[in-house]
Amino acid sequence: MFIDEKAGEINVKVVYHGPGLGGKTSCLQYVFNKTRPYVRSQMVSVASETERSLFFSFLPLTLPAIAGRRVRVWLFTVPGPVFYDSSRRLILKGADAVMFVADSQEERLEANVESLESLENMLATNLAYRQPIPRVFSYNKRDLPNAAPVAELEAALNPCGVHPSAATIAAHGVGVFEALKTLIRPVLVVVRRELGDAEPAG
Repeated sequence: MFIDEKAGEINVKVVYHGPGLGGKTSCLQYVFNKTRPYVRSQMVSVASETERSLFFSFLPLTLPAIAGRRVRVWLFTVPGPVFYDSSRRLILKGADAVMFVADSQEERLEANVESLESLENMLATNLAYRQPIPRVFSYNKRDLPNAAPVAELEAALNPCGVHPSAATIAAHGVGVFEALKTLIRPVLVVVRRELGDAEPAG
């Protein structure tokens, strides 16, 4: 969380993490395209050899102000391949929440597990994350015929059901905003607590 007093905004950072070609880029592009231009920034793309990293910010009009400040949400993607560990670690720095976009295809289960282990290692070795940060598992590509059952993905990635999960089809926007709203909700609880701002009635 970063407070821009001049703009009167609270900036929160959400990082889309997961294996390469799992749908992180599609998620961000869908949110960007469906957000009104006057409440979002330009999309920035940083190209790597095999995958792009994207980021942009927007002001969700449905979010109430906190401590008299508007909430600006920044969305970032990390490069998928694990050999971009240093880049992913840099992008993850200062994240307030993580959306783990898992590729539902049966043959991608190992890549999902490898990416999640990398994420866990980075969070465990980063002193900024003394407490667990909000996380949602987005089980993407649910429309494909070789998609593994959600129960199988949960058993491999979220066995205790500690984190919320959502079935998504990012290429068509199915479940993308719903998953993001689920992730933002606990972030706002943390922000309110840190700023001593009471939850609005109703």
